[in-house]
Amino acid sequence: MTKSGLPFYKMTGSGNDFVMVDLRLSRPEEWTPEEMAAVCHRRTGVGADGMVFIGPGGKPGAVRMIYYNSDGSHAAMCGNAALCSTRLAARLELAPGEGMALETDAGVYRARCLPEPSRAEINLPPVQAPKAVAGLKLGAGEQQAALGVVGVPHLVVLVDDVEAVDLEGRGRALRFDPALGPAGANINFVSPGEPWRMRTYERGVEGETLACGTGAVASAMALHQWKQAALPWPVLSRAGRLLEIRAAAGSNGTYQDVWLAGEGRVLCRGVIE
Repeated sequence: MTKSGLPFYKMTGSGNDFVMVDLRLSRPEEWTPEEMAAVCHRRTGVGADGMVFIGPGGKPGAVRMIYYNSDGSHAAMCGNAALCSTRLAARLELAPGEGMALETDAGVYRARCLPEPSRAEINLPPVQAPKAVAGLKLGAGEQQAALGVVGVPHLVVLVDDVEAVDLEGRGRALRFDPALGPAGANINFVSPGEPWRMRTYERGVEGETLACGTGAVASAMALHQWKQAALPWPVLSRAGRLLEIRAAAGSNGTYQDVWLAGEGRVLCRGVIE
């Protein structure tokens, strides 16, 4: 099938929105980064934080997910895209909703739909506790920072108030800070509340996204290390949707049995013209 006439689903995961394409109809190698960026453009395209290709996995009960940022760059993993893929895989009968193996470029995850409408959860591999970054200078209102990897790199910054953060300015400056290495990282600002609040500057999007699942996992680990929060940790996304992270802290700084639960909701079906 050519791109013209290609059906897609538009989904949201706690504020992260995605164009979801069936791998059986179109594969990412048939797309250029410019074409993906055009579809994800919010004014002249469908509009999305990323493009997700989903199809049958390598064995029964498995689902394959391939993720691209809105600029057409590939990313190994996206937590909210994984939650959306879990719900859509069950809807398309690619795998049973009560349990499936989700194959990503960052590894294979257990995933399942939750009884609540449009919610799912994924079981992540063990996560190393985020660590302080040598040479990184904190700004006004920033209390602590640590870098962790949950599929992709995330800098977690504890601030007095996420609403007061110049997300575009400060987020971009940190995302490209030389202390984070040439690839940079997603930047997650968190501040206390009931529940905690979080805002994210996402690389590849190069701006604020309304949620970040793997960033929420990294934030939970960092806050637990800093003795600022307990597990399980609920956090409110910028879109006002609740994410929850469960994990068991090990003695060597590794978190086991890590689960991310959140939204995976179909907004509409469409056809690319």
